[in-house]
Amino acid sequence: MERNRYLDLLRPVAIGSVVYGHWLLIGLTYSGGRFSDLNALDYIEWGRWVTWAFQVMPVFFLVGGYANALSWATHHAQGESWTWWIQRRAMRLWWPTAVFLGAGALAVAAAGAAGVAPANIALAGRVVTLQLWFLPVYLVLIALTPVMHAAHRRWGLAVPVSMAAAVALVNAGMAVPHLRGIGYANYLLAWGAIHQCGFAWRDGLLTRTRWQPYALAAVGAALLAGLVTSGAFQADMVGPGNTNPPSIALLAYAAVQVGLVLAAEPAVTRLLARPREWHLVQRLNNAVMTVYLWHFVPVLLIAVAFYPTGVMAQPAIGTAQWWELRLAWLALLTVVLVPLILVIIWAERPMRRLPAGMGPPRSWSPVLVLVGLAASLAGLSQVTITGLAPGGQLPVLALANCAVGLAATLFSGRDPSAGAQPQALRPRQRRTPPKAA
Repeated sequence: MERNRYLDLLRPVAIGSVVYGHWLLIGLTYSGGRFSDLNALDYIEWGRWVTWAFQVMPVFFLVGGYANALSWATHHAQGESWTWWIQRRAMRLWWPTAVFLGAGALAVAAAGAAGVAPANIALAGRVVTLQLWFLPVYLVLIALTPVMHAAHRRWGLAVPVSMAAAVALVNAGMAVPHLRGIGYANYLLAWGAIHQCGFAWRDGLLTRTRWQPYALAAVGAALLAGLVTSGAFQADMVGPGNTNPPSIALLAYAAVQVGLVLAAEPAVTRLLARPREWHLVQRLNNAVMTVYLWHFVPVLLIAVAFYPTGVMAQPAIGTAQWWELRLAWLALLTVVLVPLILVIIWAERPMRRLPAGMGPPRSWSPVLVLVGLAASLAGLSQVTITGLAPGGQLPVLALANCAVGLAATLFSGRDPSAGAQPQALRPRQRRTPPKAA
């Protein structure tokens, strides 16, 4: 498959924005033997505009759409069925997630056995799983990629435009008290629309002329300005206002971001042609998923080590002293995160070498893959909502669903073409000269 180096750069750049944005906005405090989590946006009103620089999840879904379209189109053209393609893409997410959830479950059990207050355990379990919402949404988009890619090939940009219109209709329907629950549909519609833009990016529909990315950004900016200044939507691009569930304002913001990202592609791609820069991007790209899953752990480690002992001050959020400590806080978290990620990547290596599926393929393999997806969605969604330790206890049902999801996907069988070697790699047969008559 063709390699888009710009795509590989966007992943670590986006994850860096997510990490430092979370570290800046989500703060832990300690008082009277109990930890609490605070959102800096509740204390710094102008900080809501700063979230425009840190909300980069649209980039993740744009990149995911491009990568999924490229992968599915290539493997489908080679005769691979949706069963094995979805299985392989799902397991690439599941292995690092399984390590994270397993380690988290052991930590919760150990903290309970050590007599840590249930309220503190529950808080820690909630903080470290804030980012897991991405996984169930992305798994659904993976499962729908074969269908949505077919829709893209038939209707093109009409698909994301229609999904954006549906997002606006859902937002309007949420104004009715008894219909607020329909907002959950926007998780699929809004993020799915951006995912479809990744399809269009890969096919060149958004970059056929130089002005298209700029036009997309301009239209998105005009719509975003109108929605925010009207007071119908909040200015911040994180939190419940625009992301939980996703709103049409977030989608307008995503249009601006997508347009700017596509406009920068030619210039940045030329820089990535240099071997040194490309090697660095490759190394960073390999750690993206691990960093995303584990980046809240240093927050807990530093808070537990320095707050109860009084080593680190806890000034009021938004004060001059609080801002002065932000650089030291971010630097300290970075120092802790880097070796932590290196150790985890080393520990994950044996799992990364495992095949996407085990056992012979059966007629019920597609059913097992679907069962695995359903159980995975149920388990991961519950962990996202309740945290890893609701009430200080492990969410047994949620973790059981996750285990079933992983097992069903893994043991749904192995792609029959996975073991086949390309002709060029097969050992040459030694040719025996014909016997003389």
